[in-house]
This record gives sequence, C-alpha cells and structure tokens, in this order.
Amino acid sequence: MIKIIINRRTSDDAIHSFSVQGHADFAESGKDIVCAGVSAVTIGTVNAIEELLGIVSDTVMKSGRLTARFPERLPDEQEEKLQLLLEAMVVTLKSIEQSYGSYITISQLNGKRR
Repeated sequence: MIKIIINRRTSDDAIHSFSVQGHADFAESGKDIVCAGVSAVTIGTVNAIEELLGIVSDTVMKSGRLTARFPERLPDEQEEKLQLLLEAMVVTLKSIEQSYGSYITISQLNGKRR
C-alpha cells in the first residue's frame, strides 16, 4: 500500500511538507498504474515547483519513498503559488484514492515542522 502524509502548519493550514512511501502492489512492476500515477503526480509537482517558481525543496527520493519539505519563509506571492500547486497535488491524489482506495491512503496532519 502507498501511504501519503501531507503535513500542514497549524498556524495557517498551509502545506509545508509531504511524504509518500510504499508500493501499491496493484499489478506487477512496470504495469502498476497506481504507483505510476502517484509517482507522476508527486514528482511532477516537485518538478513544477522548482521549474515554475524557482523554489528548491529539501527532497529525498529512494525506491518506494519520496519526502519533500519546502522553505518556511517565502514572499507572499510565491507562497500563494506554492500552495496552489501543492493543493492541486492533493486533489489529484484524492482522485486516485477514490478509485483505488485499497492501494493508497492519504493522511493530513496539522502541526509543527518535522
């Protein structure tokens, strides 16, 4: 199962980091559309943030695991754009979860940076 954790700041509910770990085991390696979809959405979001906004996240990517943390202090306009891209990622992941809930779970946590 793929486990996704979205970490939000308590002060303003903004996303400051997320992590993805595990494998869906929906199908054999190379044919697993759930893993491919989650990977495309999460990695694509991190790449879009870096390419379009110039924000470099603290990212760790290993087999079956992706963790991304974003800078805490950004200019307001840049922060708004960052949050829009991250919220779009969450919406897309929730769509995958609705269709393939046996293979993916999403948790959203509020609290201090980890």
